[in-house]
Amino acid sequence: MKIGPIFRGLARPSAPAAALLLSGCGAPSYTLFGAFFPAWMFCGGIGLLVAIGARAVFVSTGWNTVLPFQLFVCAAIGVIFGLLAWLLWFGR
Repeated sequence: MKIGPIFRGLARPSAPAAALLLSGCGAPSYTLFGAFFPAWMFCGGIGLLVAIGARAVFVSTGWNTVLPFQLFVCAAIGVIFGLLAWLLWFGR
Protein backbone atom coordinates (compact mmCIF):
# COMPACT_ATOMS: atom_id res chain seq x y z
CA MET A 1 0.00 0.00 0.00
CA LYS A 2 1.39 3.38 -0.97
CA ILE A 3 1.11 6.41 1.25
CA GLY A 4 0.74 9.83 -0.33
CA PRO A 5 3.42 12.49 0.17
CA ILE A 6 1.19 14.55 2.46
CA PHE A 7 0.63 11.69 4.89
CA ARG A 8 4.27 10.60 4.69
CA GLY A 9 5.33 14.08 5.81
CA LEU A 10 2.88 14.05 8.72
CA ALA A 11 3.84 10.59 9.98
CA ARG A 12 7.41 11.45 10.94
CA PRO A 13 6.81 14.37 13.35
CA SER A 14 3.63 12.89 14.80
CA ALA A 15 5.20 9.59 15.91
CA PRO A 16 7.31 11.09 18.76
CA ALA A 17 4.38 13.27 19.82
CA ALA A 18 2.12 10.21 19.97
CA ALA A 19 4.73 8.32 21.97
CA LEU A 20 4.92 11.15 24.51
CA LEU A 21 1.16 11.57 24.77
CA LEU A 22 0.40 7.85 25.04
CA SER A 23 3.08 7.01 27.60
CA GLY A 24 2.10 6.28 31.19
CA CYS A 25 2.40 8.93 33.85
CA GLY A 26 3.44 6.62 36.65
CA ALA A 27 0.12 6.47 38.49
CA PRO A 28 -0.09 4.02 41.39
CA SER A 29 -1.18 0.52 40.44
CA TYR A 30 -2.07 -2.66 42.27
CA THR A 31 -1.60 -6.30 41.38
CA LEU A 32 -4.96 -8.03 41.21
CA PHE A 33 -5.28 -11.58 39.85
CA GLY A 34 -1.84 -11.30 38.27
CA ALA A 35 -2.53 -8.07 36.36
CA PHE A 36 -1.77 -4.47 37.22
CA PHE A 37 -4.81 -2.27 37.72
CA PRO A 38 -4.38 1.49 38.02
CA ALA A 39 -5.56 3.05 41.25
CA TRP A 40 -7.81 5.51 39.44
CA MET A 41 -9.87 2.53 38.28
CA PHE A 42 -10.55 1.55 41.90
CA CYS A 43 -11.53 5.11 42.77
CA GLY A 44 -13.79 5.24 39.72
CA GLY A 45 -15.42 2.01 40.86
CA ILE A 46 -16.02 3.52 44.29
CA GLY A 47 -17.63 6.54 42.64
CA LEU A 48 -19.79 4.29 40.47
CA LEU A 49 -21.00 2.30 43.48
CA VAL A 50 -21.79 5.50 45.40
CA ALA A 51 -23.73 6.88 42.41
CA ILE A 52 -25.77 3.68 42.20
CA GLY A 53 -26.37 3.89 45.95
CA ALA A 54 -27.47 7.51 45.63
CA ARG A 55 -29.96 6.52 42.93
CA ALA A 56 -31.33 3.76 45.19
CA VAL A 57 -31.72 6.26 48.04
CA PHE A 58 -33.53 8.72 45.77
CA VAL A 59 -35.96 6.03 44.61
CA SER A 60 -36.59 4.60 48.08
CA THR A 61 -37.25 8.01 49.68
CA GLY A 62 -39.38 9.31 46.81
CA TRP A 63 -37.01 12.15 45.95
CA ASN A 64 -36.86 10.94 42.37
CA THR A 65 -40.28 12.50 41.73
CA VAL A 66 -39.14 15.99 42.71
CA LEU A 67 -35.45 15.91 41.77
CA PRO A 68 -34.76 17.22 38.26
CA PHE A 69 -31.79 15.99 36.17
CA GLN A 70 -31.33 12.81 38.19
CA LEU A 71 -28.67 11.42 35.86
CA PHE A 72 -26.48 14.49 36.29
CA VAL A 73 -27.03 14.62 40.05
CA CYS A 74 -26.13 10.95 40.52
CA ALA A 75 -23.13 11.29 38.19
CA ALA A 76 -21.93 14.36 40.09
CA ILE A 77 -22.26 12.52 43.41
CA GLY A 78 -20.26 9.63 41.98
CA VAL A 79 -17.53 11.93 40.65
CA ILE A 80 -17.30 13.77 43.95
CA PHE A 81 -16.91 10.56 45.94
CA GLY A 82 -14.47 9.06 43.42
CA LEU A 83 -12.27 12.14 43.60
CA LEU A 84 -12.62 12.26 47.37
CA ALA A 85 -11.48 8.63 47.55
CA TRP A 86 -8.47 9.47 45.35
CA LEU A 87 -7.63 12.50 47.48
CA LEU A 88 -7.89 10.64 50.78
CA TRP A 89 -6.13 7.52 49.53
CA PHE A 90 -3.31 9.06 47.46
CA GLY A 91 -3.30 12.76 48.39
CA ARG A 92 -0.24 14.27 49.95
